[in-house]
Amino acid sequence: MKTEREKMLSGELYCFNDPELLKQRYDARLLCEEFNKLSITQQDQKVQLLKKLFGSVKEGIAIEPGFYCDYGFNIHCGKNVSMNFNCLILDSLIVTLEDGVMLGPGVHLIGDTHSTDPLTRPHLGRSGEITIKKNCWLGAGVTVMPGVTIGEGTTVGANSVVTKDLPPNVVAVGSPARVIKKLK
Repeated sequence: MKTEREKMLSGELYCFNDPELLKQRYDARLLCEEFNKLSITQQDQKVQLLKKLFGSVKEGIAIEPGFYCDYGFNIHCGKNVSMNFNCLILDSLIVTLEDGVMLGPGVHLIGDTHSTDPLTRPHLGRSGEITIKKNCWLGAGVTVMPGVTIGEGTTVGANSVVTKDLPPNVVAVGSPARVIKKLK
């Protein structure tokens, strides 16, 4: 029989109130709290905390305070990834930010969702991977939903909600986000 963590990591319906998952989220929140308290003069310590929190981190990462995540170990960052103030990543499944990804202030990457059944909603969820390809820019307040891949070089306009995959090298805006311009 699978554990709730194994169900979560395979994208199955899982109980997010499972004691193991609660402990892992608690540990991640402690690291986020510590990260958010560091001074701008403590960049080396910030990077070390991110290496402890995330699944993988390459050089050049820059994250402003007000950063929060669920687990951390499912987040993988390429080179020169930057996140502005108040970003949130719900990483119940893999969240990949490839080289050169830029997240504006208040970007939310939502890798899980609750059950739609009102009786099970308080304790059951399902996960979906999120992949942001190289050199993407997500403007202020963008929300990316579970299971979405955003193609290389794409820009998503402020306050857009991305519910489906976006192709490479486009500008997308709106709720739900739709392509309004091709870049190449």
